Amino acid sequence: MFDSLNFPYPSKRVPIYAKKGMIATSNPLASQIGVDILKKGGNAVDAAVAVAASLTVLEPTSNGIGGDAFAIVYKDGKIYGLNASGYAPRNLTVEKLKSKGYEKIPAHSWESVTVPGAPAAWATLSKEFGELPLEALLEPAIDYANEGFPVSPVTAKSWKNAFNLYKKELKEEISKAWFDVFAPEGRAPGVGEIWSSKLHAQTLESIAESSANSFYNGKLAEKIVEFSNKTGGYISKEDLEDYEPIWVEPLSVNYRGYDVWELPPNGQGIIVLMALNILKEFHFQCKEYSESYHKQIEALKLAFADGLKYITDINNMKVKIEDLLSEEYGNKRRKLIGKEALLPEAGDPYSGGTVYFATADEYGNMVSYIQSNYMGFGSGIVIPDTGISLQNRGVSFSLNEEDNNCLKPLKRPYHTIIPGFLTKDGNAIGPFGVMGGYMQPQGHLQFLMNFIDFNLNPQAALDAPRWQWIKEKEIIVEKAFPTYILETLENKGHKIKVSLNSSEFGRGQFIYRNDEGVLIGGTEPRADSNIACF
Repeated sequence: MFDSLNFPYPSKRVPIYAKKGMIATSNPLASQIGVDILKKGGNAVDAAVAVAASLTVLEPTSNGIGGDAFAIVYKDGKIYGLNASGYAPRNLTVEKLKSKGYEKIPAHSWESVTVPGAPAAWATLSKEFGELPLEALLEPAIDYANEGFPVSPVTAKSWKNAFNLYKKELKEEISKAWFDVFAPEGRAPGVGEIWSSKLHAQTLESIAESSANSFYNGKLAEKIVEFSNKTGGYISKEDLEDYEPIWVEPLSVNYRGYDVWELPPNGQGIIVLMALNILKEFHFQCKEYSESYHKQIEALKLAFADGLKYITDINNMKVKIEDLLSEEYGNKRRKLIGKEALLPEAGDPYSGGTVYFATADEYGNMVSYIQSNYMGFGSGIVIPDTGISLQNRGVSFSLNEEDNNCLKPLKRPYHTIIPGFLTKDGNAIGPFGVMGGYMQPQGHLQFLMNFIDFNLNPQAALDAPRWQWIKEKEIIVEKAFPTYILETLENKGHKIKVSLNSSEFGRGQFIYRNDEGVLIGGTEPRADSNIACF
């Protein structure tokens, strides 16, 4: 089925095969929770909700109860998109921030906090598609929060890095609750050390019992608003009461017979689709990997230039999505790719710290889900007596009123987290994703080309070394890249730097369902990732 023999760095790992259910996550305990839910009669959506809630406890370095979420759901032969990202508070304006002397939004502050969407995502998915009650889905997360769990290696490393950063930068009283919850011993927990949080457990219980109503219109909401008012925040009672996730129509382009699905803006998934539209007319030969990478990088740069200029809350976009994804515009951008690296500029279509996981059940239902606080733990603000760590997604807003992504009250910012999904001939292939800030569309593109163009199996497609475009002609690559490929790219004008930090290249998962209904999973070698199945 797959052939990686001609690939310059074949994987030594093999994919996982199963029949009845499969969960691929960045944490082994979370993967097992998903399988346990399936065995109790839950479906892939139930498993996704349970895993999402558990990861706020098991991997708080990457997401939390106060973060955002997006999901693509394949249920009963239909595909659905959920945007559970939050908007800017009513009281947060450009004028107010400029009057305080800000030229950009600081990362670790109330100014960067948008309304959290993750709890609403869990309740909405459970109500719409779930088989089990929300209380049953959040029970494993509550148990781990109460009883504690041994911290895994990659999470421990991220925790230590965050602690060192916050200890240096967060000096105000507003940050005291973060240290109380996440560094109760005056340091980050080490590898294998047991960490627990009764506050997380109590908050998750409240969310489960109220179907998240307590978070937006109850006791938890009151605590969030009270702390906001006390410490100079912006979130109001009305901001929380009025929040709802939105169901959206996923976008797709056809690439070599596969339909690649991403969610529409305010997420950056459209960058993946624009890059594929540019690449689809190129024909890559088996041994021309250097040329393939050159074209991948150039297509991605062009797509990113457009994305960074145009992507914002879909209600505020100044261009039409269908124009950005048109064949005509893809052809126009493709003509800009030559033999040398270019400096990317946005075109004009009108002229001439995140967790990702995938779930699948035996009935054909599948979920591609991503959840984040942004920048690790997020803003560094934790609501006292709750364990709720608030995201800092608002840092993506611009304070330049000429920019599409300029801050406005009740506006959703440019969002980096994106779930992906593959279908072919109307049938589900499976969920995929690669987390990691602006690496995400780059990781999606590289994974898709490894799987589709180079015919790698799900595990090999994730194992292959990755590159990341930084800016202009600057590219960082993993050390496994063969020297001859790097030399060829440098000769084409790319400025290459080899990075030894694997965390810079994202963390992905993929579940593939073949024609016989067998589930074939690949998981990320750069994290504490695991596939649980039966």
